[in-house]
Formats: sequence, C-alpha cells, structure tokens
Amino acid sequence: MTVNPLYHHTNQRLEEELSWILRAQKDPESFGPLYKKYHEQIFRYIYQRMDDEELAFDITSQVFMKALNNINKYEYRGVPFSSWLYRIAKSELYQAFRDRKAERTVNIESFHLYEIIEEIDDDHSEQKKKKLFDSLAKMKEKDMQLIEMRFFEKRSFREIGEILEITENNAKVKAFRAIEKLKDLINPKQ
Repeated sequence: MTVNPLYHHTNQRLEEELSWILRAQKDPESFGPLYKKYHEQIFRYIYQRMDDEELAFDITSQVFMKALNNINKYEYRGVPFSSWLYRIAKSELYQAFRDRKAERTVNIESFHLYEIIEEIDDDHSEQKKKKLFDSLAKMKEKDMQLIEMRFFEKRSFREIGEILEITENNAKVKAFRAIEKLKDLINPKQ
C-alpha cells in the first residue's frame, strides 16, 4: 500500500508542527498555521461523509473552534496534530448524525475501489465493483470508518489508533476484521 504524504509526516515536519502548537498554547492568535494546514483536509473528511456542503462548512468551523478553545489540553503523542482534529471532527459528525442534520454518505473514487478489490480478490469486473458498492452501503459505521481511513485516506495503523483512541495493534485487528466482514458481504457463504 502506498503512503499518502498528505497524512504522514517526517520527524522534521512533526517538530515544526509541535512548535506551532506550543506557540498556539501560549497565544491563541498563533493558531493560524495549524488552521491553514488542516482546514481543507478536515473539511474534505466531513464533506465526504455527509454530502451537504453548507453543513460541512459549519461542522468544520465547529471543529476548529473546539480545537482552538481546547488547545491547552492537547498532548503531543508523536503523530500529526491532524489526528486530534479528526477525533474532534468524528465527534462533531456523529453529533450531526444524531441531530438528524446530516445523512451519512460515502464518496468513493474508482482508484480506491481497485485497492479494496485487490485486498479482497482479483476480480476487477464491473459486476464486482457494483457488489462492492452495495456491500459498503451495508457495513456498520465503525467498520466503514476503518476502511475509509485505511484505504481511502491511506492512514497508518498508528494514526488510525490515535484517531479512534485505541492501540495501534487494535487498529490493525479491527481493520482486518472490517475487511473480513466486507469479504463476507461480497462473497456470502452459502
């Protein structure tokens, strides 16, 4: 699996980001570089899951307001600051779903489908893609979220664990189980 540089950082980038965080903790006016770096990513994460642009902008604003208001509670754990933002975004999304302001959607690009299909089997036919779409729609939210983070966003298990507040090993196990559930939906046992 290839690594998406948008989500993965070098030690130098992590150190630079940590310096921004420390400045923002002392002076909230210094939050700008973090906002600028992650606003688009967080917006896309939210928008891909709800397909309502106006509400996605509102929720994104809420995420950054919560992050700014709670920056002093942030603890560096060796992963990008975005992991913390994604946890906040996940919470805000779930709140929107509970409030019935939004309906859950999954936006999938075709190159992501091929990666999932290759993980499951070698059949790349149109019929298999349709079956994959139908199966993804039947998956539970938690399993779908793991598949999205691992295959669509190319996140490491460590980062998935940080976002979901579980261990890296637990993230691996849960992702494996989600793929197994998807396989069973696509190729049900008679």
